[in-house]
Amino acid sequence: MFVRIVKMSFQPEKIEEFLNNFNSKKEFIRNSPGCRLLELYRDKTNPNIFFTYSYWDTEQDLENYRNSELFKGVWAQTKVLFNDKPLAWSVDKIESLP
Repeated sequence: MFVRIVKMSFQPEKIEEFLNNFNSKKEFIRNSPGCRLLELYRDKTNPNIFFTYSYWDTEQDLENYRNSELFKGVWAQTKVLFNDKPLAWSVDKIESLP
């Protein structure tokens, strides 16, 4: 399993639009083949910054999602709301202590 972390910074007046879009698509994203978890975080000190964490079975599962019509639509709606370039990392999950 690996984790995809995406940092996004939004125009303050566009945050509500982002949250509405996310809420309308989150179940579809989470139910994409190979997606095991989807989380959204908001920075404590800069409320314009959000992070998504998604857990995937394989890198191919993430690539399949990234090539899907669902992702293309979500990304098209999201990227126009940014006020800075998004950053993304793919990391291997080494350990988790519940």
